[in-house]
Amino acid sequence: MKFKMSEKSLFAILLRSPWWISFALMAAFSLASVVLLPKQYVAVGMMGGFPFLVIGVIAAWRQRNAPDPARVAELLSRVAGMSWSDFSGKLERAFQRQGFAVTRLKGAGADFQLEKSGRVTVVSCKRWKAATHGVDALRDLVVQKQALGADQLIYIGLGQVTDQARRFANSEGMVLMSEGELAQLLSETA
Repeated sequence: MKFKMSEKSLFAILLRSPWWISFALMAAFSLASVVLLPKQYVAVGMMGGFPFLVIGVIAAWRQRNAPDPARVAELLSRVAGMSWSDFSGKLERAFQRQGFAVTRLKGAGADFQLEKSGRVTVVSCKRWKAATHGVDALRDLVVQKQALGADQLIYIGLGQVTDQARRFANSEGMVLMSEGELAQLLSETA
């Protein structure tokens, strides 16, 4: 069973925020314990800030190699201006650099089949420039997964994913590659 945290929970929000915010909350929690609690309870009160320390460490670990937001915006702007052949070639090289065997697919549902360590992943990215991404393109990808016997699905797009499409992707175990993840993947090939 896989644990799924609500996207609106405090810890989920802190994981997406800069790491230092969690550390600041931990420090504030500790300071409040020192100021407001009797001396014999200060240590116990300060331990209440421990989850913020853990979240801060996790956020720092995730953010350590994250590209600069200005660089992400610049790279995504260049990607949006690319032709399909340029974009797909760059994406193919990026996946190969990560150790995947890449096969181009011809069909409406998927564009690439990735294989690594016996696991097959099907990738759809042809509509990467679309302003919004709905359920129809995701359904086509699921059909391709079943036809190819794939283990995993990845959908890549620069535009907004509708809430209905996001729910559908979650129910199918599909990875919706974020703009930041795409920028990081493609920046390795630059």
